[in-house]
Amino acid sequence: MICKLCPRECNALRTEHTGKGFCGMGTLPVVARVASHFGEEPCISGKNGSGTVFFSGCTMHCMYCQNYEISVKNKGVTLTPEELAQCYKMLEKSGVHNINLVTADHFAEAVAESLRIYRPNIPVVYNCSGYTSPKILTILDGLVDVYLPDFKYSDNKLAQKLSQAPDYVETALAAIAEMLFQVGKPQFDDDGMIQKGVIVRQLILPAHTRQSIAALDLLKRTFGDEILVSLMCQYVPWGEAKRHPKLGRKITRREYDKVKDALFASGLDGFTQDLSSASTEYIPDWDFEQ
Repeated sequence: MICKLCPRECNALRTEHTGKGFCGMGTLPVVARVASHFGEEPCISGKNGSGTVFFSGCTMHCMYCQNYEISVKNKGVTLTPEELAQCYKMLEKSGVHNINLVTADHFAEAVAESLRIYRPNIPVVYNCSGYTSPKILTILDGLVDVYLPDFKYSDNKLAQKLSQAPDYVETALAAIAEMLFQVGKPQFDDDGMIQKGVIVRQLILPAHTRQSIAALDLLKRTFGDEILVSLMCQYVPWGEAKRHPKLGRKITRREYDKVKDALFASGLDGFTQDLSSASTEYIPDWDFEQ
């Protein structure tokens, strides 16, 4: 296929196993890990964990990515849509609260096919960078219950510098609007587990508190109380960021409190993390555990 799937519209040739586009992947999903995961928001992880499927490759190139081994180095195992559907069945049988598809944009067509083969009886969570095209969201319409996008930046120049995504802000805001149109306001079961809705993640970067506060302001002005916001302080230097003059450290307590105060002042509802979340122990081993 000649690929125009993600916002980059590379027009690159992709076969089942090879690809010459920005993501560097073929059309068949490459998966690095299939396992229950307890590092998500409380309404997603719960007591039994979230049934995560981590996909390799990415439509962005964040220099600080904690999943660097799979997002850039593309470590993983190739699966067919039928095999991917079997992964959902296995996770569901283990008792997890949901099926959590992590960074699957570049495999959207195969992922949609896998969900048509087997639609889990638990919510399907689509966990993505926010740099998502209308085409991808159209493919997923009716197959996803909960969208979990990032809103990484309020400044396109910074998005280009750190993630090679020059049109990030307008692309992510449009994507979140479509996600909200598809699944509506958050809905929860009696145990407080999310069944439908949009949770937007905002990761605080060291020395960039102003852009985080501006991102929260954009979310508030654009979506109000229609979404939940998850403010994340889990940043640890990883990949190329280890040698960066500003990004080569964790955020400070003062930085976190500054952005957290802005979140509370905005009236946005959602979640915050403990500063101890900034630890490499939360980065999984990419061993295709199944």
